[in-house]
Amino acid sequence: MNFDFTVNKDTGTVHITRDFNADAALVWDVFTKPELLDMWWAPQPYKSETKSMDFKVGGRRLYAMVSPEGQKHWGVQQYTSITPKTNFRQVNAFSDEEGNVGEEMPKSDWNLDFIDEDERTTVDILIKHEDLTNLEMMLQMGFKEGFTMTLNSLDELFEKLKK
Repeated sequence: MNFDFTVNKDTGTVHITRDFNADAALVWDVFTKPELLDMWWAPQPYKSETKSMDFKVGGRRLYAMVSPEGQKHWGVQQYTSITPKTNFRQVNAFSDEEGNVGEEMPKSDWNLDFIDEDERTTVDILIKHEDLTNLEMMLQMGFKEGFTMTLNSLDELFEKLKK
């Protein structure tokens, strides 16, 4: 399956393209429904735990990545644009448990495209950081390794959901 993870420090972007052996409706659902997001939106051994989610323009998802010891790292995704089944945009940021965004931590704009190719779906993600410092901070925190692991876990989830 196609997988590409490209960092462009000149533009402050990360471009990720990943193919999945699943139809577009199922791929869309695992990115937009909290009960499915919680099954994969964290690199192992962390787990994702959604506190609240309102998937609409202006809505948001407040969630925690929970360590095996129970420590919670909070984040918020603010939805800025939604074209059902094909695209959504969001601003990702670290936050506290109430969804207050930590200004000292990096924020990024995500554009997610879902390209239907019959029984296969390509997800094309473009992440734009406010500045190079934020991009480099995310990379130093292990974003590439963690998000790669997280996306790879979707293959197993799709097989389970298809049964």
